[in-house]
Amino acid sequence: MQTNPALIIAHKRDGQELSAGEIEFFIKGFANGTIADYQMAALAMAIYCRGMSENETTHLTECMLNSGTTIAWPPGNQIRVDKHSTGGIGDKVSLVLAPLLACCDCQVPMLSGRGLGITGGTLDKLESIPGFRTDLDLAEIQHVTDSVGCVITGASDELAPADKKLYALRDVTSTIASVPLITASIMSKKLAENLDALVLDVKCGNGTFMKTIDQGRALAESLVATGQRMGLTTSAFLTDMNQPVGRMIGNALEVQEAIALLQGAGPGDLKTLSLRFAAELLITSGSVTDLTEAQTLVSEHLDSGRAYEKFVQMILAQGGDPEADRPLAAASDLNVSAGGYVTAIDSEQLGQAIIELGGGRRIMNAPIDHGVGLELLVNVGDPVEPGQRLARVFAREAEREPVSRMILEAISIEPAPISPNELIISHIPCSPER
Repeated sequence: MQTNPALIIAHKRDGQELSAGEIEFFIKGFANGTIADYQMAALAMAIYCRGMSENETTHLTECMLNSGTTIAWPPGNQIRVDKHSTGGIGDKVSLVLAPLLACCDCQVPMLSGRGLGITGGTLDKLESIPGFRTDLDLAEIQHVTDSVGCVITGASDELAPADKKLYALRDVTSTIASVPLITASIMSKKLAENLDALVLDVKCGNGTFMKTIDQGRALAESLVATGQRMGLTTSAFLTDMNQPVGRMIGNALEVQEAIALLQGAGPGDLKTLSLRFAAELLITSGSVTDLTEAQTLVSEHLDSGRAYEKFVQMILAQGGDPEADRPLAAASDLNVSAGGYVTAIDSEQLGQAIIELGGGRRIMNAPIDHGVGLELLVNVGDPVEPGQRLARVFAREAEREPVSRMILEAISIEPAPISPNELIISHIPCSPER
């Protein structure tokens, strides 16, 4: 086994397979500070360029998991489940799904992350709620999960600490879109939760890291295979990210839209994804055996307002004030000059626009303006008339004009109509032997 960081980096850069011991040495050293950030960044870049075998990916996941502890739940029959998205524009499904599943007698100890590149982070969104804490320690995670049924927080120092450090480093070193790095990051956190079942939402399209269906499928299969190899019932969905989820993009705006759905309104695509993922977890965890029964159950909890009540309980348990104002920047309308049909939405450019507004990060640990963002008023395939509103931008005065141009340029208007993509592209189930 090689224990020289420079040689390990060189081996991976040259396409050699790293041993379990070499991966363990590097991740342990990075977690305890004996391997510097720049050395980890170099290895991450080598992995990004050269990839990893299935064995290497499993070893990397296991080492990142073992850099901390796992949650030890009290004995009993409580089912624990979770969902994770690979990230997209406007994706606020987790805010709906966690309380919805908690209404179904499941516990949801959801460990989430901050924004990576153009994609928003669940923690950043929730921190737009005054007082809401996303830095719970292990004892607090267990307490809120037991008392409320769901918690959404960051990975504490006890849980997968190597991932917490590497997650922030990847955001600023252009090593985000790597299948093994994404797999190890997601699965180390989820395995630390000690779950019964996990569902992955793997997004593909112009508004996420996996641009094509083939890339998305490769990541989904890596995630499912790694979960299954490490004893966690895991399934995945490929979903379209060639336009944002819902209408709202930006931290406080996305919380507002998630609450709207929990209160009986909200966009159809957000509802479709939330209900389908919830039903999937009820089936794969063994809570329900029939898809129709599962979908009926979760729909009733959503439509009745019980899921919203659970969301409020979670906010209060994590120190937040659900009644407090979540102030937004001043809004202005963006109108189309010529009529036609919306044929494409460049979601990646919309994500860049949010960063320009201050709602995302250019550098690690930079502060975020929770009150900026945009409301998209059209979808792919919609007809538009001259002068019609396409979007509303919530911006501080200095950023308004250049960002407005970016948003308008991201929406393509053509004379002929086009059919939008299917929202759910395909399903990667748990392996048959489980």
